[in-house]
Amino acid sequence: MGSPLNQFIEVRGARLRVRIAGDGPAVLLVHGWALDLDMWTPQFAALAGRYRLIAFDRRGFGYSSGTAGIDHDLADIEQLLETLDIDCIAIVGMSQGARVALRWATYAPSATTCLILDGPPSDLLALHRPQGEIALATYRELVRNEGIEAFRKQWLEHPLMRLYTSEPRTHALVREMVGRYPGQDLVGEQSGPPAGRVNLQPLDLPILIINGELDTSVRIDAGAELAHALPRAQLALIPGAGHLSNLDNPSAYNQALDQFLAMSHRAHRSMCHAE
Repeated sequence: MGSPLNQFIEVRGARLRVRIAGDGPAVLLVHGWALDLDMWTPQFAALAGRYRLIAFDRRGFGYSSGTAGIDHDLADIEQLLETLDIDCIAIVGMSQGARVALRWATYAPSATTCLILDGPPSDLLALHRPQGEIALATYRELVRNEGIEAFRKQWLEHPLMRLYTSEPRTHALVREMVGRYPGQDLVGEQSGPPAGRVNLQPLDLPILIINGELDTSVRIDAGAELAHALPRAQLALIPGAGHLSNLDNPSAYNQALDQFLAMSHRAHRSMCHAE
């Protein structure tokens, strides 16, 4: 199989870092806020033997250039799949990346075999409460007054970033990712991702919602309510894991993901393929 291939691809005026490895059905992995594609390291290690895994640093994050924005992410995914000659994907979105994945599935349902929402935000449905867990206005003020390093230190102490694993390499990886988050979406005019909800009615595809069992109560409630609201959705709780469940308990996470992807691929085998 070889080691994952990292490359930079010019997409719509930005230079995106992309990682590709493995053979089989195409699976696109979309990282969360202030993180980058390296968060998927355990999934590349375990699953690239059965799937063609693709991850990218969303523009404005990690090593990618450009201005962060979910509309940009959707257009970038479309261009990326065209560049890689991929007809159809399973898409995994973590936290803010779940917004991207959900919007992609509603935007391009015929190019989506299945949807995995990992630790989704609470405002994807009308859940009678704001997202509220990430104090963007406070963080903007912090960056303005004290600089990006002060924000990075605070963000690493946020409940959503808490790691329950004692694996030192995982703790180092999270520090490294946050350490290279440029914070341009905190200092620019943009006010972060749009909170507008997506019309979920046309979503007639298999959906897996993942939460770490030790994630915040807001995220766990959001996952349960999404699973209840979406007719073809199932819920997986990752034991001993927080919001970063793919890093806290990669073996359980990978097993849940693999089982769902295999089942969904069998059901959709005749519908699309990746060259």
